[in-house]
Amino acid sequence: MRLNAFLAKCGATSRRKSEEVILSGQVRVNGKIVLAPYFPVTPGEDVVEYEGKRLLPQPKSYLVMNKPRGVVCAVTDKYDPVVTDLLPERYRIVRVFPVGRLDRESEGLLLLTNDGTFAQSVQHPSKGVTKEYEVLLNLEINDKQLARWRKGFEIEGRLVRPLVVEAIPEPGKPHGRWVRVTIGEGLKREVRTMANQAGFSVLTLIRRRIGRLVLKELGLGHFLELSFPALCSKIFEGGWV
Repeated sequence: MRLNAFLAKCGATSRRKSEEVILSGQVRVNGKIVLAPYFPVTPGEDVVEYEGKRLLPQPKSYLVMNKPRGVVCAVTDKYDPVVTDLLPERYRIVRVFPVGRLDRESEGLLLLTNDGTFAQSVQHPSKGVTKEYEVLLNLEINDKQLARWRKGFEIEGRLVRPLVVEAIPEPGKPHGRWVRVTIGEGLKREVRTMANQAGFSVLTLIRRRIGRLVLKELGLGHFLELSFPALCSKIFEGGWV
């Protein structure tokens, strides 16, 4: 494993910042200062030290959160609280981060992990992990407008089509204003952008499903930690939280 990757895996610093740390002479391997970010190390055999302490790989963590409004999907932000602020310190120490985007004013199902390979597999379109949202519009939508939305809109220079757009006729919800939208990608503010191009404003946006994992009972701002096999089984085989 490359030394810069090893530092990031141990939670000492980010992959990008690790190069700066190594080049500044703050890292020793087997007692000797190493200035090469790509220097090969063998976990469990080589002794890597940073700031006088031996580094060991951090355990992988897999979390499911019901993100509330008003928090940003990031680990740091100059102006707003971030989702990791809602977690105990032990998860911040192992450097968990949000998987994918869910903007500040949106809420719902969110994955957090410190496993970059898992995060990439969930987000990459080739894996077929779809996301489903419940959206409250400012106006009632009719069948003609739904049909137009299903044809897609140009976003970031290309045609983007939702997989599903349908009205949600549920008791207690404003008639004709709630829609269910399923997408296969995760472009920035994709659902809101499509709603705007269809002639509507979004009042509420809730991510209800990632893959086959469905949000049902987990309270706003609450989270669960799952094992890697358990989380994968819920995403790819089905389950709810």
